Amino acid sequence: MPALATTADSPLPSAALSVEPERLAWLALVLTPGLGPRRILRAVREAGSAEAILGLPLTGLEALQFPAQAVQFIADGQALRAANDELEAMQKSGAAFLTYSDPDYPERLREIFDAPVLLWVRGDVSLLAKAAIAVVGTRHPSPYGSGMAEMLSRDLAGRGVVILSGMARGVDTAAHKGALAAKGKTVAVWGTGIDVIYPKENKALAEQIIASGGAIVSELPMGTFPAPQNFPKRNRILSGMSVGVLVVEAAEHSGTRVTARCALEQNRDVFAVPGNVTTKNAWGPNTLIKQGAKLTATWEDVWEDLPSQVRVELESNWELASKGHPAASLFEEAPLPPAESHVMSVLRHDEVMQLDEIMEKLEPELSSSEVFTALFELELQGRVKQLPGKNYVKSF
Repeated sequence: MPALATTADSPLPSAALSVEPERLAWLALVLTPGLGPRRILRAVREAGSAEAILGLPLTGLEALQFPAQAVQFIADGQALRAANDELEAMQKSGAAFLTYSDPDYPERLREIFDAPVLLWVRGDVSLLAKAAIAVVGTRHPSPYGSGMAEMLSRDLAGRGVVILSGMARGVDTAAHKGALAAKGKTVAVWGTGIDVIYPKENKALAEQIIASGGAIVSELPMGTFPAPQNFPKRNRILSGMSVGVLVVEAAEHSGTRVTARCALEQNRDVFAVPGNVTTKNAWGPNTLIKQGAKLTATWEDVWEDLPSQVRVELESNWELASKGHPAASLFEEAPLPPAESHVMSVLRHDEVMQLDEIMEKLEPELSSSEVFTALFELELQGRVKQLPGKNYVKSF
């Protein structure tokens, strides 16, 4: 897998430049085989600090009920060496890390049952504490599904909500792109190390997220390659950092169900975009709606369920953003030229239309060259998508 490049636009976070012994000790414990998050947290409470654990003799480590493999790894100094090697790798990739005890560790994530002890981060660490909606769904969405994910993410990000997703193919990718289109903030939570891009074709998207002031997060060490067991674990972080989870198209047996279940267990709001009952990817959101998830068609459906203090904070930022431009609405769009408006009137969000069919419908008003020109302009604006076979669908 390719490594993320470090650019001048993504400077090394200050947390990665100098590491206190206590923070390095947390990193050493996380890299110790046989130690999970809950065991580490319990041991730190008993010993008083992570640094104190590394200084314990064999008997002291055994008293913490560490497995023999972990005891030997710490006692031989391997844990500390591994932490220093990991720190060097992070600094080369422009990465930082947050420990459970750091003040910047996201408070919402700290609340969940099995919160990760350490997060590897590239980008703006402060985003992890901001109000966020996790957008999840199938890797094989319909045009309707990817369009809804992009539209809702764009509309929410444009109003200051951070968009969380896993940067997988399909709905995740559409969600990140929607947030970027609104010039909003988005955070990708990976099931690999933050230097291992998966899927590979999203390399440009990963760099765009960082360049736009977003962040990439993982609980896995540098160099960790994709493994099936990593992704369900990753999903609890997505829901844990969010104030709510939005499900867009998911089959009956999918990882999206894991995220929705985590959200419910973590007392997070669950939103779902209703789908066509004749398609398999509608099963997930439609079932969630029957079970009490909020039916979601527009950003307002999510907005009205946000905690009141979150809405007040976000709306105050709208006022700041609109100062100095009193004559223009923050979200107002310029009217389309007549030809483009005609083309938009025949296209649909949920159904592709072949070029010949578009021309037939517009034959009285527009010539074929005018249709071509209008479609080209609308594609450049992101209002229309061209699919293989000269098929078109309205973007959201």
